[in-house]
Amino acid sequence: MGLLEDKVVLVNGGTQGVGAAVARAAAREGATVVVTGRRPELGEALATELTEAGAKAMYVRADLADAQQARGSVAQVIEAYGRVDCLVNSAGLTSRGTLLDTTPELFDEHIAINLKGPFFAMQAAVADMLARKAPGTIVNIITSSEHGGQPFLAPYVAAKAGLAGLTRNAAHAHRWDRIRINGLNIGWTATEGEDTTQRTFHGAGDDWREQAAQKLPMGKLGRPDEIADFVVLLLSDRSGVVTGSVIDWDQNVLGGLD
Repeated sequence: MGLLEDKVVLVNGGTQGVGAAVARAAAREGATVVVTGRRPELGEALATELTEAGAKAMYVRADLADAQQARGSVAQVIEAYGRVDCLVNSAGLTSRGTLLDTTPELFDEHIAINLKGPFFAMQAAVADMLARKAPGTIVNIITSSEHGGQPFLAPYVAAKAGLAGLTRNAAHAHRWDRIRINGLNIGWTATEGEDTTQRTFHGAGDDWREQAAQKLPMGKLGRPDEIADFVVLLLSDRSGVVTGSVIDWDQNVLGGLD
């Protein structure tokens, strides 16, 4: 359909999981795609995959926990392609911690990756859009847990709730600049990172996805490719004037009680 034809899209944290799915979907819709992440073997492989499929694509190595590298990821895209039209912040840390056992170091890790990195990537991207007097779109991948979440996600929830607030604040601040900023509160999703988390922190076996699916209303976990299609819509002009929305992309209805 070419929803992102001639757009330059930066996907931070885009080497695997939801980010990689967004990169693939954006490329299929005509975008030039840049993905960032800390693992060159994954990033280079994805960039090669997209290039061989006919898209313009590039990998930039960046640790989004570092504010300078977060801003630098935008600068490298501008250097390569002249601008950033769309930004997706999909990097995330989900390591466990409760209010009582979270260390200052773990708390800082969550803030750095789940909040500070997106903040400064948005800062750099919006500055570029303003300098060019051009519209743009940003989508932040958040989590349905930002509404409260489980007790073992305390630092994760704190950081992601901050990202939800930031999304609304920045959208309000830049609506007259025609820069639309939205967020997606995704639920339990079948990604490589979630597989590692389930095995590391919850002793899950090879069939954890099947067992989890049986406990969910739709009988399946969220799929990265489905989320990616929704993100592409939000990035595109087909989402109209929508800005400042933090959308619950989940099968649980918050506030509903049985």
